[in-house]
Amino acid sequence: MKNLWEAEKHGLARMASVQNNFSLINRRCESELAQVCRKEGVSLLPYSPLGGGVLTGKYNGGALPSGARFTDYIQNGGPRQKRMASRFVNERTLETTARLQVIAQDLGVSVTALALAWSRQHDFVASTIVGASQFDQLEPILAAIDLTLSDEVMKAVKAVTREILYPMG
Repeated sequence: MKNLWEAEKHGLARMASVQNNFSLINRRCESELAQVCRKEGVSLLPYSPLGGGVLTGKYNGGALPSGARFTDYIQNGGPRQKRMASRFVNERTLETTARLQVIAQDLGVSVTALALAWSRQHDFVASTIVGASQFDQLEPILAAIDLTLSDEVMKAVKAVTREILYPMG
């Protein structure tokens, strides 16, 4: 807000977007930041909409897939990397992902597609930043392009994330 106020005060260009971590395991942007974005016409460009890969389901059941960032952090990382990994990969994020997988399966889509479609459906989100390190990761990402979640699905997702509030801590 201070940046927007200073830009207006001095006749400078206003920021058009902000980039924050926003996903089904980190919904903190939905409170104050979302309201500012709406009121001021600033778009959110969420990064890590798949929660560092947790929302793909690849860490479910205690799996530590070879080549995955948090696998490396957990197995070989220093204290800072291990702390970061524990924020993303923990009992609460994995339970959230497992519950969301059930919703996704009922829709006939991957939890990846569900998470990306959910992110994209917020009125303050302009676009979603997604990264892929392997070609086969693109299919579930691209499946989200035309996926629109019904109000019923959005309510089911919200129920999960209310039960396990802020699983990233």
